[in-house]
Amino acid sequence: MASTQELPQSDQVNVSVLCQFFDNTTNSYKYLFFLSLLDIIKRRQFDTLSPITFKEVIVDMLANAWYPHNYFKLFFGTQDQIANKLDTLDLVINEPILKFRDTDKKLLRKTIQTQNLDDIITFISRYVPFRLIRPFFAQETKGLLDTKVNQTLIELANHQFEVTKPIYRFDSEYLKDCTAIVLHQDWVEYIAYNYSIVRGWISWEWLKYMQRCNPSTPAIANKLFPPQNRESLTNQTKYWKLILEHSEINCIYSNAILKKESLSLDHYLPWSFVAHDQLWNLIPTIPSVNSAKSNNIPSVDRYFDKFVELQHLGLSISYKQMKERLWDGYIESYLSDLRIVNKNNLLDLEILRGAYQSALTPLTSLAISQGFMANWFYG
Repeated sequence: MASTQELPQSDQVNVSVLCQFFDNTTNSYKYLFFLSLLDIIKRRQFDTLSPITFKEVIVDMLANAWYPHNYFKLFFGTQDQIANKLDTLDLVINEPILKFRDTDKKLLRKTIQTQNLDDIITFISRYVPFRLIRPFFAQETKGLLDTKVNQTLIELANHQFEVTKPIYRFDSEYLKDCTAIVLHQDWVEYIAYNYSIVRGWISWEWLKYMQRCNPSTPAIANKLFPPQNRESLTNQTKYWKLILEHSEINCIYSNAILKKESLSLDHYLPWSFVAHDQLWNLIPTIPSVNSAKSNNIPSVDRYFDKFVELQHLGLSISYKQMKERLWDGYIESYLSDLRIVNKNNLLDLEILRGAYQSALTPLTSLAISQGFMANWFYG
């Protein structure tokens, strides 16, 4: 992702002002507004002569916020209303959580548009479209009463459109009639030419904001946007199939005997919380169990010891069956994430149990505090 220093300079537009857009920002609205604006510009194939309505941008804002809020239960800020609005919407997405493929948010946007959005449109439109471009007119609006800022920005943006070149102007001269923005052609050309860099920059700014809001949450960078493609579990499946070749294993949840031909891999801590496929968090199950467990957290009393014992069995068998170099590759995440210094300690059940307890206890507490269902059991 690009930093502000890496945004390409231009002879046509003032890029340094763009870098000031998110200075001292205390909620998600500006980030989501600008991200959504970029999405709309790209969808229009950079043909932006017609106005973009506030409603169109706000629908995209809700769609952009839906993934981190609904999948990962991320916190958007104390005063932020985006998550609250999402909770009031009747959004039924038929695809299961780990197979979501609506990467351009077409399905989401269509579903959101059917809802009553009057309150959030009024709320966002009151400040965000105007204050986002205030850095272009920082001197002219310095010291103004807050009640006069929006109307002043409308007049400045519209009257100095070809001189100061803000990213956009408004569709009316009067605050009460403003419902849309009109993008400056020079900015559209700049964004079109540098789209991936500009998108990377705002994604980086958005990530920094969400990290501030969720300081203890793991893997924030993997939780802000729908993945274009989920990574394959081929290597992890190959690992557990090797274990099954050398030992009869029962599913820790159902007690059913596991078969290589119908193997399913379960994220012990849900993928929608950890956002990774590291082997230390994966165990084999039968498919019906994996489906039933969904993104719930297993009962510690029922399953923790069985989980650790199965991991220990896998490590012990793979150590014996694999060449050392290959085994070292498989255990890398165990060492780093469980904070085990000596790889031989992975073969000591009690040391491994202690490492898992130290790693999983705070993660489980955090997941529960974010709203993930705890104490799940099968049957």
